[in-house]
Amino acid sequence: MLPNTASLKQTGGRELKRIVFDEETIARRVRELGQEITAVYPDGELLVLGLLKGSFIFLSDLVRRIERPLQVDFLVAASYGADTISSGNVRLLYDPETELRGKHILLVEDIVDTGKTINRLVALLRERAPRSLEICALLHKHLAEHRVFLVGYGLDHAENFRHLPYVASLT
Repeated sequence: MLPNTASLKQTGGRELKRIVFDEETIARRVRELGQEITAVYPDGELLVLGLLKGSFIFLSDLVRRIERPLQVDFLVAASYGADTISSGNVRLLYDPETELRGKHILLVEDIVDTGKTINRLVALLRERAPRSLEICALLHKHLAEHRVFLVGYGLDHAENFRHLPYVASLT
């Protein structure tokens, strides 16, 4: 059962339809990912690079579960605006200031939708000669049932719903 959705109506009358991933499911998966990442990167400098804004909650929970030294920085790219469908036009709004050369880079994303944003960012990051480059995404849109629009746990619709501790679908 959803929490009081009347209090969760946002701009434009949007409201939540159902919880897709609850807090406990997310927390369990984040713990598992932290263990996997710790095992995969036993040595070398690790830079966890978050794609803002959507990844910030996932990234903060994830880095606390990685049991090895690491650095954190961010990228900002835009492709949605207020729409529920990616425009396909990816704009890089903030570039990381951290030196990338020779480091293991783990690019953390909230949700992979069309793949255009990730593909552009991977190409940009590879030019900077990292030791390795991998992607860790909370969700993949193609795995979501019926291609619903998901919000919560950092994911938003027009900057709303990010604060929710679970992932839910919009009506």
